[in-house]
Amino acid sequence: MFKKTITICVCVCFLAVLGSTTTAFAAENAPEKIKALIVDGQNNHPWAEVTPVLKDILEKSGRFTVDVATSPKQGEDMSAFKPDFAQYGVVVMNYNGDDWPEETKKAFVKYVADGGGLSIVHAANNSFPDWKEFNEMCGLGGWGNRNEKSGPYVYWEEGKVVRNTEPGPGGSHGPAWEYLIEVREDDHPITKGLPKAFRHCQDELYDRLRGPAKNFTILATAFADPKQGGTGRHEPMLMVIDYGKGRIFHIATGHAGAQCKSVSFIAPFERGTEWAATGKVTIPVPEDMPGPEKPVIRE
Repeated sequence: MFKKTITICVCVCFLAVLGSTTTAFAAENAPEKIKALIVDGQNNHPWAEVTPVLKDILEKSGRFTVDVATSPKQGEDMSAFKPDFAQYGVVVMNYNGDDWPEETKKAFVKYVADGGGLSIVHAANNSFPDWKEFNEMCGLGGWGNRNEKSGPYVYWEEGKVVRNTEPGPGGSHGPAWEYLIEVREDDHPITKGLPKAFRHCQDELYDRLRGPAKNFTILATAFADPKQGGTGRHEPMLMVIDYGKGRIFHIATGHAGAQCKSVSFIAPFERGTEWAATGKVTIPVPEDMPGPEKPVIRE
């Protein structure tokens, strides 16, 4: 009986040591967290509501630590707004407002061109209509007096990308509604494993976006139904762009905090932001990812 007790104790101790060693090994070999910087402070959308949701999404994925750089208010002195982009693996743009100082713009261009990641959310694609380099990073944008001089109107038709150079405005949308997002590139790391089509929550569906669209790939589109004030075309919703050594992910959904809590936003955003930072995606497709029938909203 005494020997049996010793044997049991030894086994328990061995398993405890093995468990703690395995946990330590896993912790040591876990991928280093990506440092992300969200830029906000101005936007014609509720940026102060959206930023905490974006931060929460990234941190809960387990892949990111997140800082926030908030600009001065619109019309105030921007000369001291100089985020240190080089500290970060990815910058998340939740900004649409006044021009940055030239020094900040040059630092941002260098950051992305040298291999920094960039993730552009919704109305951030309205920003900086006259900043050539930013528009090349963004691929497509809207509003800000954009027109055919800003680049072609780009959409998806009959299995291919169309670059329409006819005169016209850049950027429009009808009232918010629940629309279907359809994956067009299912081999890309961001979209691999996502449903072929998934329902997005009630949100603005951007259409007539224009821009340089260089080194640019459309990953997913949504049909802008004329009954909902749309163009009758399949408009880009998820895009990726190469700029120098940098990778850019561009998501056109996410009007406000409620829309950013839709899993149809969360899954592409966290996976796209990881890809922009590393070129790979390790974040799995969530179990609650919606199919085509109805959206899924997280509390």
